[in-house]
Amino acid sequence: MNLATVEMKAFVPARDFAASLAFYAALGFEIPWPSDDLAYVRYGDASFLLQRFYVPEHAGNFMMHLLVEDADAWHAHVAASGVVERFGVRLSAPEDRPWRIRDFTLTDPSGVLWRIGHNLPVDGAVR
Repeated sequence: MNLATVEMKAFVPARDFAASLAFYAALGFEIPWPSDDLAYVRYGDASFLLQRFYVPEHAGNFMMHLLVEDADAWHAHVAASGVVERFGVRLSAPEDRPWRIRDFTLTDPSGVLWRIGHNLPVDGAVR
Protein backbone atom coordinates (compact mmCIF):
# COMPACT_ATOMS: atom_id res chain seq x y z
CA MET A 1 0.00 0.00 0.00
CA ASN A 2 1.51 3.34 -1.09
CA LEU A 3 0.62 6.12 1.36
CA ALA A 4 3.28 8.55 0.14
CA THR A 5 2.07 12.12 0.00
CA VAL A 6 2.89 14.52 -2.79
CA GLU A 7 1.85 17.91 -1.42
CA MET A 8 -0.81 19.81 0.47
CA LYS A 9 -2.43 22.99 -0.83
CA ALA A 10 -4.73 25.51 0.79
CA PHE A 11 -7.67 27.08 -1.04
CA VAL A 12 -7.18 30.81 -0.38
CA PRO A 13 -10.32 32.97 -0.63
CA ALA A 14 -10.50 36.02 -2.89
CA ARG A 15 -13.03 38.83 -2.54
CA ASP A 16 -11.95 40.34 -5.88
CA PHE A 17 -10.38 37.50 -7.86
CA ALA A 18 -8.69 39.75 -10.45
CA ALA A 19 -7.24 42.07 -7.79
CA SER A 20 -5.93 39.10 -5.80
CA LEU A 21 -4.28 37.63 -8.90
CA ALA A 22 -2.66 41.01 -9.60
CA PHE A 23 -1.49 41.26 -5.96
CA TYR A 24 0.26 37.89 -6.00
CA ALA A 25 1.75 38.55 -9.45
CA ALA A 26 3.12 41.89 -8.16
CA LEU A 27 4.87 39.96 -5.39
CA GLY A 28 6.53 37.73 -7.99
CA PHE A 29 4.32 34.67 -7.64
CA GLU A 30 3.79 32.71 -10.85
CA ILE A 31 0.27 31.83 -11.97
CA PRO A 32 0.80 28.78 -14.22
CA TRP A 33 -2.91 28.26 -14.79
CA PRO A 34 -5.82 30.51 -13.98
CA SER A 35 -9.45 29.78 -14.72
CA ASP A 36 -12.51 31.93 -14.08
CA ASP A 37 -12.89 30.67 -10.49
CA LEU A 38 -9.60 29.07 -9.49
CA ALA A 39 -5.89 29.68 -10.04
CA TYR A 40 -2.75 27.72 -9.23
CA VAL A 41 -0.30 30.18 -7.64
CA ARG A 42 3.32 29.39 -6.76
CA TYR A 43 6.63 30.85 -5.71
CA GLY A 44 9.44 28.33 -6.03
CA ASP A 45 8.29 25.10 -4.38
CA ALA A 46 5.50 26.77 -2.38
CA SER A 47 2.02 26.90 -3.92
CA PHE A 48 -1.67 27.34 -3.18
CA LEU A 49 -4.98 27.58 -4.99
CA LEU A 50 -6.64 30.99 -5.16
CA GLN A 51 -10.40 30.69 -5.40
CA ARG A 52 -13.19 33.05 -6.31
CA PHE A 53 -14.90 32.58 -2.95
CA TYR A 54 -15.37 35.12 -0.21
CA VAL A 55 -17.06 35.02 3.17
CA PRO A 56 -15.73 37.87 5.37
CA GLU A 57 -15.57 35.71 8.52
CA HIS A 58 -13.64 33.04 6.66
CA ALA A 59 -11.16 35.34 4.91
CA GLY A 60 -10.62 37.44 8.05
CA ASN A 61 -9.60 34.33 10.01
CA PHE A 62 -7.59 32.65 7.25
CA MET A 63 -3.83 32.46 7.71
CA MET A 64 -0.98 31.29 5.50
CA HIS A 65 2.59 30.67 6.60
CA LEU A 66 5.46 30.95 4.12
CA LEU A 67 8.75 29.63 5.48
CA VAL A 68 11.67 31.31 3.71
CA GLU A 69 15.44 31.40 4.11
CA ASP A 70 15.63 35.15 4.88
CA ALA A 71 12.61 36.99 6.28
CA ASP A 72 14.37 40.36 6.15
CA ALA A 73 15.09 39.96 2.43
CA TRP A 74 11.46 39.01 1.85
CA HIS A 75 10.27 42.01 3.84
CA ALA A 76 12.45 44.31 1.71
CA HIS A 77 11.09 42.60 -1.43
CA VAL A 78 7.46 43.08 -0.34
CA ALA A 79 8.07 46.72 0.64
CA ALA A 80 9.79 47.45 -2.69
CA SER A 81 7.03 45.74 -4.71
CA GLY A 82 4.59 48.59 -4.04
CA VAL A 83 1.73 46.28 -3.02
CA VAL A 84 1.06 48.19 0.21
CA GLU A 85 0.32 51.39 -1.68
CA ARG A 86 -1.26 49.78 -4.74
CA PHE A 87 -3.60 47.39 -2.92
CA GLY A 88 -3.99 49.10 0.47
CA VAL A 89 -2.75 46.08 2.41
CA ARG A 90 -0.97 45.98 5.77
CA LEU A 91 2.70 45.06 6.25
CA SER A 92 4.33 44.73 9.67
CA ALA A 93 8.03 44.94 10.54
CA PRO A 94 10.06 41.73 10.96
CA GLU A 95 10.24 40.52 14.53
CA ASP A 96 11.87 37.64 16.44
CA ARG A 97 9.12 35.50 17.98
CA PRO A 98 9.30 33.41 21.17
CA TRP A 99 8.60 30.30 19.08
CA ARG A 100 12.00 30.71 17.35
CA ILE A 101 10.87 32.29 14.10
CA ARG A 102 11.69 35.70 12.72
CA ASP A 103 8.69 36.82 10.73
CA PHE A 104 6.44 39.62 9.59
CA THR A 105 2.81 39.77 8.58
CA LEU A 106 1.21 40.84 5.33
CA THR A 107 -2.49 40.94 4.51
CA ASP A 108 -3.72 40.28 1.01
CA PRO A 109 -6.55 42.31 -0.60
CA SER A 110 -9.16 39.92 0.86
CA GLY A 111 -7.83 40.17 4.42
CA VAL A 112 -5.97 36.84 4.41
CA LEU A 113 -3.07 37.09 6.87
CA TRP A 114 0.32 35.86 5.68
CA ARG A 115 3.14 35.16 8.14
CA ILE A 116 6.43 35.13 6.24
CA GLY A 117 9.46 34.09 8.21
CA HIS A 118 12.53 31.99 8.77
CA ASN A 119 13.53 29.68 11.60
CA LEU A 120 15.90 31.02 14.24
CA PRO A 121 18.78 28.87 15.51
CA VAL A 122 18.22 26.59 18.48
CA ASP A 123 21.42 25.44 20.17
CA GLY A 124 23.44 26.48 17.14
CA ALA A 125 21.27 24.64 14.63
CA VAL A 126 18.31 25.74 12.57
CA ARG A 127 15.29 23.44 12.86
